[in-house]
Amino acid sequence: MIIQSSNVWIAGNFMPAQIETTGKTISAIYPYGEKEVDVDYKDNWILPGFIDIHCHGAYGYDTNDAEEDGLKKWAKNIVSEGVTGFLSTTVTDSKETLLKAVKNVADVKDMHEAGKDGADILGIHFEGPYLNKEYKGAQPEQYILPASVSEFEEYQDAANGLIKVMTIAPENDKDYALTKYASQHGVVVSIGHSACTYEDAYLAIANGATSITHTFNAQTPFNHRNNGIVGAALRLRNVYSEIICDTKHSTKEALNIFFQCKGKDHGVMVSDSLLCKGGKPHEIFQFGPNTVELSDDGTAYIQGTHTLSGSTMRMCDGLKNLITKANVSLEAAINSCTLNPATLLKLDDHIGKIQSGYDCDLAILDKDYTVVQTYVKGIAQK
Repeated sequence: MIIQSSNVWIAGNFMPAQIETTGKTISAIYPYGEKEVDVDYKDNWILPGFIDIHCHGAYGYDTNDAEEDGLKKWAKNIVSEGVTGFLSTTVTDSKETLLKAVKNVADVKDMHEAGKDGADILGIHFEGPYLNKEYKGAQPEQYILPASVSEFEEYQDAANGLIKVMTIAPENDKDYALTKYASQHGVVVSIGHSACTYEDAYLAIANGATSITHTFNAQTPFNHRNNGIVGAALRLRNVYSEIICDTKHSTKEALNIFFQCKGKDHGVMVSDSLLCKGGKPHEIFQFGPNTVELSDDGTAYIQGTHTLSGSTMRMCDGLKNLITKANVSLEAAINSCTLNPATLLKLDDHIGKIQSGYDCDLAILDKDYTVVQTYVKGIAQK
C-alpha cells in the first residue's frame, strides 16, 4: 500500500511525501507524487499514531471493571481519536479488585491482535494504591496504602509483567524501596497524588523516578518559596511530565507555561479519560467506588462536588487545544502524544515516528483536527 499527503510529519517537520507499507511496517518513504498511490490524503496531516499512557476507560468501561468485552470495545473504538496504542490505567481500589483488573488486561492482551482488533494495548498504568490521602483527588481514600515491594510483585505477576508505569507518592515509599525496585525492573515510576516537596521529588528522581503524573493536578503546587512537585516538573527539564490538555484540568496559559519549560522532548499529553468518555451531560457513572457526573460541557466531577475526576478528552482534541488555544509549538505538541510517550516507554525503536522500519501506526487529521483515518499496524480502522 502507498499513501501520500503534502503534509507528512517527518523528523519534526511537515513535508510532502509518500509512505509505502508492507504488512504492519513502513517499508519506504518516497518523494510526493513519485509513485501511483492507493490513497491520496491531499493536504491532510499524516502524523504518527497517538499514544495515551494514562487513560482509565471510555464508552462505559473502566479498567477496574475487569471485563473482557469492555476492554476489547475500548481498544476498538479509541482509534476514532487517532490513538494507536494505550496503557489501560487502574484507579486505587481493593487488592482483590486490582488483581482482577490487571489480570484481565493481561488476558485480553494475550488474545488481542493490534490493528485487526483496534489499538495496541501497550500495557498497564498502575495508578495507586501507593498514594497520599492529602492529594487523593478522585482516588478513594479507604484503599490508599504505603508502598510495598512484595505486594507490587503480586500485582505485576498477575499482570504478566504488563505494568509499564506506576504512579506513586514517594513520601510514602520508605527509603524509596519500591521506586528503586520498580525502576530497576523496567517500570516507569511517576510521581503523583503526592504531598512531597520539591526536594523530596528531586530525591525520588535520583532514586529512579523518571516522570510526573498529570502535572498541576493532585500534587503540591508551585510557590516562589516552596516550589513543590509542580516546581520540579517545570524546573527539571529532562524529567518526563504528563499533562491533561482539556483546558479544564489546566488552563491554556498553564499549558503554554508547561511546554515553555519542558521543551519539545519531555512533555507527555494524556487524556486521563474515564468510562464516561462518550457520555451525555448529567449522565451518572460509577468510577471505582466514586459516583461521577458529567457537567453541561462534558467535564467529569465527583457527584455533588467540584472535584475533577479524570476527563472525557479525546487525544485529537487535546492536540487541537495545544496548538490553537495554548499556542504551543507544532513540534512540542505533536511530540507530546507520539514520540515522547514512546520514548518514555522505551518503545521509540518501532513506534512514535514515521520512518522506514517503524510500525505503520498513523493518524490522519484534517484542518479541523478531525480524524480522517487511523492506521494500526498498517490496517485502516475506518
